[in-house]
Amino acid sequence: MTRRMLVVVNPHRPAAAKAGDIVARALADEGVDVCHDYVAGVDVPIEAAVVLGGDGTILHAAALTHGTDIPLLGVNLGHVGFLAELERDDLAHAVARLVAGDYTVEERGTLEVEVLEPDGSTHAGWALNEATIERTDFLRSVELVVAVDGRPMSTFGCDGVVVSTATGSTAHAFSGGGPILWPNVDALLLVPLAAHALFARPLVVGPQSYFALEVTETSESGAQVVLDGARALPLSRGGRVTIRRGTHTVKLARLSDAPFTERLVQKFSLPINGWRGDRRAAMGDDLA
Repeated sequence: MTRRMLVVVNPHRPAAAKAGDIVARALADEGVDVCHDYVAGVDVPIEAAVVLGGDGTILHAAALTHGTDIPLLGVNLGHVGFLAELERDDLAHAVARLVAGDYTVEERGTLEVEVLEPDGSTHAGWALNEATIERTDFLRSVELVVAVDGRPMSTFGCDGVVVSTATGSTAHAFSGGGPILWPNVDALLLVPLAAHALFARPLVVGPQSYFALEVTETSESGAQVVLDGARALPLSRGGRVTIRRGTHTVKLARLSDAPFTERLVQKFSLPINGWRGDRRAAMGDDLA
């Protein structure tokens, strides 16, 4: 049977196009067909996907393959690249390992999002990183009622609210002052953005809990729900958005067993001078 792998390239980065050519040639040398387009529901088996770009490109690939079991191998050609597994060095070797099945799969939780409008209409979506409730009038604040598990908790005016997975805690939620959650923490995180309230701190709830947010009828601004910074759902005054743990996961291909702490240190260039433990064992030979 013909083997196929998907290659997703950031079209706005010339380096990604060059890397895409390298990956395509390496896959061809391994006897694997290359797909550059993927349509969900089409009966073309895809073993894995190589994603060339930054975290935004990986989020795009996750959206393309949502609901499938296709593992994504991210190659960072952007800036921070938290979701990426490797940098651009030695792409051919990485492809060979992928083809040989020499990798592990890490599952990341998602969000399911449903908007109920005042007229009874509904809109639905999902996110890997976060769902952000944003004001649509940037000169005015949006007033939101926040509820947990169906119980109202607080009302405040703000620029918006970020609800994220543990994966998304290092993205928009982190920029808004939220904590970093390790990827194996099965939880939802809510971070208010510039809220006019005394009690407007980040909240972390368990996987069975859910958040609901309503835009008040008297809110100065309307709102929208932005999913992973790429897809938007309308949210009118008087509307409600419910955000809960998703039923589908996103699968990331991993070539290294390095812990998340090491990734955090490398991506944020965190200082670790003064650590008196076994740095070689804890952080890898290159940091010892």
